[in-house]
Amino acid sequence: MKYSYLSSFPMRAVVCAALLFVAEGGRLLAQQPPQPPPPSQALTSNQLDDLVAPIALYPDPLLSQILVASTYPLELVEASQWLGRNPGLVGAGLTQAAQQQNWDPSIQALVVFPDLVKRLNQDITWTTNLGNAFLGQQADVMDAVQRMRLKAQQAGKLSSTSQETVTTSNDSGQPAIQIEPSNPQVIYLPNYDPAYIWGPSLYYPYASWFYPPGYYGFGIGIPMGLYFGGGWGGWGGWGWQPGWGGHNIIVNNSFVHRYNFNSRGSASLSGTSAWAHDASHREGVPYSNAAVANRYRGAVRQNLQARGAAGQTQMRGANSQAATERMGNRSVPKSAPAASRNVFGGVRDGGAARMHSDHGYSSLGPSRSSGGGFASHGGSRGGHGGGRR
Repeated sequence: MKYSYLSSFPMRAVVCAALLFVAEGGRLLAQQPPQPPPPSQALTSNQLDDLVAPIALYPDPLLSQILVASTYPLELVEASQWLGRNPGLVGAGLTQAAQQQNWDPSIQALVVFPDLVKRLNQDITWTTNLGNAFLGQQADVMDAVQRMRLKAQQAGKLSSTSQETVTTSNDSGQPAIQIEPSNPQVIYLPNYDPAYIWGPSLYYPYASWFYPPGYYGFGIGIPMGLYFGGGWGGWGGWGWQPGWGGHNIIVNNSFVHRYNFNSRGSASLSGTSAWAHDASHREGVPYSNAAVANRYRGAVRQNLQARGAAGQTQMRGANSQAATERMGNRSVPKSAPAASRNVFGGVRDGGAARMHSDHGYSSLGPSRSSGGGFASHGGSRGGHGGGRR
């Protein structure tokens, strides 16, 4: 027995060492955060689940608007910088000032949620990737949101509260978990840790935001009448809603027109229509792959032909203004920084730069009335706080 034990000792040592190596190696691998795939590669269902997790539990109107706004990442950066330069704009004055900016309506209306604009800029790479995924895999992204909501609901971490109402409905023959603000006049911005709801990300990194550990709560309620007037119509009349059954975003053209937001890309000035990406607001940020780029290149060309003469007139006028320079379709101070574009790698010499400089101005532009029938309310923008699940 003694001889047998000694003769087997070297083999036992090798086996134990191998098992220890595997265990430690597995622990090291588990500690490594997942890396996103190349931008041109389609995301798997698991990757999409992790990608949408930070916003999957947002109320439907806000979720829809975020998905649309994320396809215009450079305008999100501009909106963040604009809010930083104009801290005194509040209430209806903020909304009216946003009307004069040549951004997509989803960006114009988003400035009434400054904390959200800040979040989306904290990890602009994640935001850009979300937009790219939505442009290339719109139906898959919306399905991922529903999967994550169902998992949260089954885990007992998604239910109705005083801030929001959670229901399951049938949308075009498909079950859909809907999240709507409980109060038609107030919205609460969710604040939660995705790892607390679903566990650590395994296939795609969560957005690099600050997440309070083990927390699911809400910020201070934001009274929408402060920005849109007392008769704004409630959440049923908001500008963006998900069409879960059709895997699309429904745009309320009446909302966009009523509040004097840019409606050049709208199919109508009234009623609703399915959202379509407006490539003129992309501002030279490259698309994730050639197929998506080719899909929207024709829309840009058509847009340029329709406004070619107007663009020449604007350029002649701009040349006479010594204090400004042209950046795409806009006049900006010569001291305005342009370094923020480097994060996207989209504004360079050659074709991308030419596409950027050819973007046209909205037909509603700065000449729109700043009236709009808003209530004249003051006050400051809401911060974090409020309830917790």
